[in-house]
Amino acid sequence: MTVDGLLDHALVRLDEAASHLNIDQDVIEKLKFPRETTKVRLMIRMDDGSRKSFLAWRCRYDDTRGPTKGGIRFHPDSTADEVETLAFWMTFKCAVMNLPYGGGKGAVQVDPRKLSKAELERLSRAYIQAFARIIGPDRDIPAPDLYTNSMIMGWMADEYAQIKGQAEPAVITGKPIALGGSLGRGDATARGGYYLVRHLAEDLGLGQTMRIAVQGFGNAGQNIASLLGADGHKIVAVSDSEGAVGSKAGLHIDLLLEAKAKGQSVASTAGQGGHELLDPKDLVGVDCDLLVPAALENMIDCQNASSVKAKLVLELANGPVTPEADAILARNGIVVLPDILANAGGVTVSYFEWVQNKQGYYWDVEEIHERLKTIMEREGRAVWNISREREITMRTAAYVHALGRLAEAIEAHGTQNFFTS
Repeated sequence: MTVDGLLDHALVRLDEAASHLNIDQDVIEKLKFPRETTKVRLMIRMDDGSRKSFLAWRCRYDDTRGPTKGGIRFHPDSTADEVETLAFWMTFKCAVMNLPYGGGKGAVQVDPRKLSKAELERLSRAYIQAFARIIGPDRDIPAPDLYTNSMIMGWMADEYAQIKGQAEPAVITGKPIALGGSLGRGDATARGGYYLVRHLAEDLGLGQTMRIAVQGFGNAGQNIASLLGADGHKIVAVSDSEGAVGSKAGLHIDLLLEAKAKGQSVASTAGQGGHELLDPKDLVGVDCDLLVPAALENMIDCQNASSVKAKLVLELANGPVTPEADAILARNGIVVLPDILANAGGVTVSYFEWVQNKQGYYWDVEEIHERLKTIMEREGRAVWNISREREITMRTAAYVHALGRLAEAIEAHGTQNFFTS
């Protein structure tokens, strides 16, 4: 799937939010373009002795509110446009959550599943060697993203420490616990979305028992299914990149998790526990109360949006709904809890990790969960109130909420610094 033009789609959200606020046009102009995007080629030695190069990027979109923050993804379809769009979303996500960060993002154009563990480590360290001047605990702070994890973050943090000649744990979040990682980071994205849905359930008219479909069964998809399933809700359909299964009576989450732990598709559970094979393309149209897109960008578009039967969409993926699909969902009365709010649990707990690294004092998991719950509920309620008061969608309300904070910070820097700060 190509994502060229993704930033243009994202900027539609900015213009729409600006129409609801009295914002200086200079602020909008500043937010329409990334501050800096760096492109490099990473050359690594393969296990067979040959050398191979990979395109890589790091974008620092806006640092008005603090150092830029954002993940590094390893994906064969990554592009500069995708990286800049993700960094744009991170800028607004951090502002929505009132975190002292701007937005950043990084990527390597690679299929990590085709690399050995040794090759993956060389690539990870090469990324830091290339971008060591750009990142830093008070400048730009990477984290895990698609097809990267705590092990990779650990290699990257170690490489940065070797380059600097001293440990700098706050330079990267999502690290292993042994290297200064935070408890509660593993399920943070899903847990933030879980707290948000639970907090707004009564306002949204959701029942005591929901039927849930999850598109994408990676980290976020698995954890949201486990959290909601533990509350007694039925997971009626799930999909991954290789297949999908469904059951009106509810899927057995333990079977799904067991299959993924073995490196198998959820489709491998078909025929067990009442699981039936589904066409992955049909998942968005499954009869359910809550649809959770937890895969890639643009998965719900103008072609399939009219098939959505859910009352509520919880965006755990970044940009899973196109602007055209958004309009269709809104016309059909379907509420979308947008990505810059719904999946912000990950960056929020990353912020907690950064704070703990800075102060050298670490919190227990109960404190992490309570702090995350407080922030998700506070900002979720603020966005909900804006949505109701202005009679706008939750997505537009989230962008209005974030843009107000960004504009205040940009203007506080002074007009001379609009384009140089």
